[in-house]
Amino acid sequence: MKPVVLMFAVLLLHGTVMGATAVPRINGPYVRVYIPGEDVFPGPDSENFKTGQSYKEWVPNDHAILKGPDGCWHALGITHPKPFGNSKNVHEAEWLLFHAIAPKGKLKAQMKEGTWRDAKKVLAPAARPGEIKECYAPFIVPKDGLYYMIYGPTAMRLATSPNLFDWKTEGALFAERGGIRDPNVFLHNAHYNLVYIAYKSLFVRTSTDLLNWSEKPVEIFSMRRGGSPESPSIVQRDGQFYLFWCLWDAADQVNGAYDNRTYVFRSTNPLDFKDAPCVAELKAHAPEIFRDEDGDWFISSVEWPHRGVSIAPLVWE
Repeated sequence: MKPVVLMFAVLLLHGTVMGATAVPRINGPYVRVYIPGEDVFPGPDSENFKTGQSYKEWVPNDHAILKGPDGCWHALGITHPKPFGNSKNVHEAEWLLFHAIAPKGKLKAQMKEGTWRDAKKVLAPAARPGEIKECYAPFIVPKDGLYYMIYGPTAMRLATSPNLFDWKTEGALFAERGGIRDPNVFLHNAHYNLVYIAYKSLFVRTSTDLLNWSEKPVEIFSMRRGGSPESPSIVQRDGQFYLFWCLWDAADQVNGAYDNRTYVFRSTNPLDFKDAPCVAELKAHAPEIFRDEDGDWFISSVEWPHRGVSIAPLVWE
């Protein structure tokens, strides 16, 4: 890393790079497993997209990846038709979720170009009466024969499904003044921990049942510069906790809305990354960090380095 880049990273992430214990590294090229296909926009009308009209190109964004009860890997996440060239809103009509499915079998066997296919999109506004139109960044937790999907923005909301295809909305879990988004759930000390964004900071609330959440959130990280820490996730490995997030900065005219800079922090306390060191910078937008059937690690990325959803192996060294 060049000195100027290293200095920028230290100032940005208010930490120093450590190498005493394992750090994550992308180990091989990204494989674009899912390429969105043409589909009909379900509405309601937006400024540029019309109900019932078919659009050739769709854009995926923040998503969840998991293996379903059917033995197939699934990805569900934000989507909308690709904005026209003169559109000033790259996130126009992010009101529903794509659903991509791999052929049945192990993840490694499905790491091939375009093998994941479109299923019917889910949770369009008509399927969520009484909610705002926006539907952002789902995270899905399997529990007691059901799949619990938590999504934003503004309030954290819940939908449940027995099969990942049919979803029932369950209402709001909690809200905060100013709005919240991008949930991620990890288990620690027999509690579900929900990490999410509120402006320039990340917070955590806890629950034992995914329904009732602690009233007072704990701030675990705050930016020291412009932008927000998007798409956060926390994973545990060998007694250490790793916080991943990708940068969003509206003032950045170079990297744009789909910034591929993902930063990784390491801490021994999953509820405190305020002074944690930055241990890695990875290339991924809206990454998900997950493990396959063999216990191997993977990272996903949308709209970088390819259109659609791409997956690459992740190793620790």
